[in-house]
Amino acid sequence: MLKDVLKSILLSQQEWLIPEEKEIPREQLAKFSSLPPFAYLLTGVRRSGKSTLLKQLMRHHGSLNYFNFEDSRTAGFEVSDFRILEELFSELTGSEPILFFDEIQNIPGWERFVRDAIDRKKTVVITGSNANLLSRELGTKLTGRHLDYEVFPFSYREFLSYFQFVSAADSFLSFISEGGFPGYLRLGKKEVLSTLVSDILVRDIFSRYNLRNQEIYRQIVQFLLSNTGKEISYNNLKNTFEVGSASSIMDFLHYLMDAYLIFLVPRYDTSLKVQARNPRKVYAIDQGLVNFSSVSGSPDRGRLLENAVYLHLRRSGQEVWYFKGKKECDFICKEKKNTFSAIQVSWEVGQQNEKREVEGLLEAMYQLNLTEGTILTFDQEDSFVKEGKTIRLIPGWKWMG
Repeated sequence: MLKDVLKSILLSQQEWLIPEEKEIPREQLAKFSSLPPFAYLLTGVRRSGKSTLLKQLMRHHGSLNYFNFEDSRTAGFEVSDFRILEELFSELTGSEPILFFDEIQNIPGWERFVRDAIDRKKTVVITGSNANLLSRELGTKLTGRHLDYEVFPFSYREFLSYFQFVSAADSFLSFISEGGFPGYLRLGKKEVLSTLVSDILVRDIFSRYNLRNQEIYRQIVQFLLSNTGKEISYNNLKNTFEVGSASSIMDFLHYLMDAYLIFLVPRYDTSLKVQARNPRKVYAIDQGLVNFSSVSGSPDRGRLLENAVYLHLRRSGQEVWYFKGKKECDFICKEKKNTFSAIQVSWEVGQQNEKREVEGLLEAMYQLNLTEGTILTFDQEDSFVKEGKTIRLIPGWKWMG
């Protein structure tokens, strides 16, 4: 690209760096107090706030070296143009050697430039919407020289900060219903969520993988978002939607995971082979999206709570499974210190479901040799001992807030 053209694009993009109305500091900002020469990869679903976090990092570190490859004017940008871009950064900003790039995966061969920049003691911070694409390319060119961070829609604490609410049952109910996509929360229009799903499918999946039968795949996405917290299998989906093969379903679900639209949680077992054979449970990137996608018009609030709990566990970096023996327990979690916990999720525990919820939790606790277990509820709090083990009921808003 011509230098004058790139300069014009760069200058116009500087206007995007102005703080947005009602912008709040993202929680992950605290993880980047220093940025030594390395590649830092921010991945996450579209519209989750990656660009906002990138801008906050720029302001925090005093750098204006920013370029957004989602800009349609960058069509035709090639790897060799990065050299021109760096010259313009030097001429126009004169700031520290930290480079910030939005959606860099749109440029074929971009990883070669990143490696070269790090060799020259520069820091490169990148955003992208496809986890597998970015990690695969960085893994081959930058082994041991990049760190990955997942960016999610607002957590409950960020939701509270955005609306200046306090942690309580009523604000938690709003969070469970509306979710955490910043654009949707700002505008309050359901079309934002509808457009989001369409953009992910069209731009990140259909065009990239050249999929046919797009209407069938849209129906599968609707089904998955409407059945969060439930077990799914590739064969059942193949038969239900009359898709050619289970491998086609498996590929499509992995595309959805790479785009961060859904997550598949394995059943707990000490054998990885057994885990791989068992059905997985599906969860969505945002419970507000689940609420919007409900085909019944009145989604199960317990499933919305369960989805929110899964996302909170995922944000905290824990490894997550579901448990199924004679009974079921929603989550088994392992923290980095190799400590396990068992969590059951129920909107409300009463006479009709107490036996089922407690017995499922106890079976998981015996399996892991745990003395304490947790039942997360909407607004119940209690503690009791059963079979010598302590079970605590904790309101979700206290646990997340």
